[in-house]
Amino acid sequence: MAEVREDLEAFTAELFDGFFRADQRRWGQVYVRGLLLDGRRKSVEPMAARLGEDGNRQALAHFVTTSPWNPAHVQARLAWKMQDAIRPEALIVDDTGFLKDGDASACVSRQYTGTAGKVTNCQVGVSLHLAHDRASAAIGWRLFLAASWDPDSAQADPAKVARRKRCGIPAESGHVEEWQLALDMIDEARSWGIDVPLVVADAGYGDATAFRLGLEERKLTYAVGISSRLTAHPAHAQPVTPPYQGIGRPPVVTYPDQPMTVKELVIQAGRQAARPVSWREGSQPGKGRSGFKRMYSRFVALRIRPAGREIRQATKGAELPERWLLAEWPTGESEPVQFWLSSLPSGIPLATLVRLAKLRWRIEHDYREMKQALGLAHFEGRTWAGWHHHVTLVSAAHAFCTLQRLARDPKDTAQD
Repeated sequence: MAEVREDLEAFTAELFDGFFRADQRRWGQVYVRGLLLDGRRKSVEPMAARLGEDGNRQALAHFVTTSPWNPAHVQARLAWKMQDAIRPEALIVDDTGFLKDGDASACVSRQYTGTAGKVTNCQVGVSLHLAHDRASAAIGWRLFLAASWDPDSAQADPAKVARRKRCGIPAESGHVEEWQLALDMIDEARSWGIDVPLVVADAGYGDATAFRLGLEERKLTYAVGISSRLTAHPAHAQPVTPPYQGIGRPPVVTYPDQPMTVKELVIQAGRQAARPVSWREGSQPGKGRSGFKRMYSRFVALRIRPAGREIRQATKGAELPERWLLAEWPTGESEPVQFWLSSLPSGIPLATLVRLAKLRWRIEHDYREMKQALGLAHFEGRTWAGWHHHVTLVSAAHAFCTLQRLARDPKDTAQD
């Protein structure tokens, strides 16, 4: 820590420059330093024990839990700095679980999280990251509020609703789907001047037609994972208008054939349509210039027209728009194993389409670093504000590590 202490103080001084009070600027810097020090737990008490003369447990707890600073102001400054450092080619959205034993923390519910791979007692946080192949950084967070915590929901749980005030949940905060939280964060980042035209996400977001339509309304391109059951027509399908019989409403434009699932479309194209693609360096030793093996698989790319009522309503009876269907079909597999839908241009090279669709690995890398080394899930407070403060400060610590790594080796890609 001693060798980077001066860099850290300059970084946090810039990040917390918007804080009105000197004590907030001081404890912000100390908290981030505490997250960066060695140690298994990164909650307030063990951090205070490691911080020496700055280890004021009460001051640190007050700063992260109740001090009235807006995390969005810090996130905006973080976004501006990391945009210059990373030069991102995508915004990535995803969510991660924060496992909890009790039920007193804000928004804790029994819900599914990929962190545990099952329904369990947890909080779920949605995050937004700037990403390039070589680096990425979290610039936005939202704590997901399940319907059981929303007094206006038919699924409201009286016990949880009663805990809202104790947890400091704002009265205006209700249940909002995760994909809508993602769109809200994208809107906020764009209001800061962050303008990255590509959005990447997994099937939890890609399967939500409203999410994809929301991106299109914002004129944002996307490459999102989808499940195999999403339906579409092949690109060559043409709509027809049935003849009017003179009775009732005139018929609307429709596609004569039923849509197929994306899995059926790829299987129909056949294994021979798959092409080999290498898209980035992995973590296994190899003989390349970097010393790591290249990630390699086989992919099918088809032009399709996604189907569904919401899309038909959005196009108002016109021809359904063409999109890319990308499927990974590895050698030795009897059928494709993963699918993406993308609005990237029709002439894009297959290797570029694969690389951008696969860029989501960066957010998993960020989650792993922030959880294992920087205490993302170690916050022991129970308040809404405290959670948002803590994850923002962890993002700041992670961004500092990324800047230090890039300064040492701008080509470092932080292997997955």
